[in-house]
Amino acid sequence: MSSLLKLAVWKFASCDGCQLSLLNLEDNLLDIVGRVQIAYFLEASRDVAPGPYDLSLVEGSITTPEDAHRIKQVRRRSKLVVTIGACATAGGIQALRNFTDVKDYIAAVYARPEYIKTLEQSTPIAEHIKVDYQLPGCPINKNQLLELIQALLQGRTPRFADESVCVACKLRGNACVMVADGVPCLGPVTHAGCGALCPSYHRGCYGCYGPKETANTAALSARFRQLGLSEADIVRLFRTFTAYAEPFRQESQAHE
Repeated sequence: MSSLLKLAVWKFASCDGCQLSLLNLEDNLLDIVGRVQIAYFLEASRDVAPGPYDLSLVEGSITTPEDAHRIKQVRRRSKLVVTIGACATAGGIQALRNFTDVKDYIAAVYARPEYIKTLEQSTPIAEHIKVDYQLPGCPINKNQLLELIQALLQGRTPRFADESVCVACKLRGNACVMVADGVPCLGPVTHAGCGALCPSYHRGCYGCYGPKETANTAALSARFRQLGLSEADIVRLFRTFTAYAEPFRQESQAHE
């Protein structure tokens, strides 16, 4: 890889929030801008440089036949592909349609559903192409993005913490909302990255960063039942931002 990193940023089905995390690097962006060529980033500039690209950041899930074709083109034109955000890594909120018939949603939302061309499911990027790294979150942590870019510039492997939201709560000195207040919380099975934002305001974790490695979702569901939650409540807890991530998907289906 040359000293000047040729960067492309791509959008699929998403809200654009994770792309904006790159611009939100602010002063940190100045530290790397001299070594990075932003070759394709329509959120920030109309200027487009042709590929191939050293690094492609991909936001959003695959929801249409056009998306499924376009993501393969991105892979062919990129040395490294990194998915950013819950939509790209786990299908996003739009993956809730995977648990039902998408035609029901189309008929309810659009006056002329015959014009809509969509796939039956909203799926993560990794189900369609090889992905080199994944940054979860809704939105992603901008410091993790900075670590990724700096690591690639330095020719090393990015270093990301492998811990749950519970660890982040302990580091912030938070009392456990589930123990102290009986508030249902996905923190024990959710990957850290947000700084325990919701528990810091006495709210349960919503699982924005997706399931932690070897997440014991069954044990957490047993605790939810002890708190008085119904089976339907437990299904709803696991079906939010990263509902289609395998551990959360399987756990929610176990309570239907």
